[in-house]
Amino acid sequence: MEAVDSLMLDAKQAIMDEHHRRFQTLRQEERWEEALQQIPVTLSCATDLLKESLRVLEEALELQNPGADSSIPSSPNSK
Repeated sequence: MEAVDSLMLDAKQAIMDEHHRRFQTLRQEERWEEALQQIPVTLSCATDLLKESLRVLEEALELQNPGADSSIPSSPNSK
């Protein structure tokens, strides 16, 4: 993993943490309408972080096995 990848993941994690903290604060203050509006923002940040993490992981796996197919085979029971 390159330093830029690490910085990007750290930044996305910090953004998601901040949105989650905001949601928790709104919920604790029983500001339900604002808390509900915060949920999609928090989930979007979490999705972005997970996608970036997956991208970095796939790149790392590709570097480990440059000739291998990077797609994850589906198990027979996953349908």
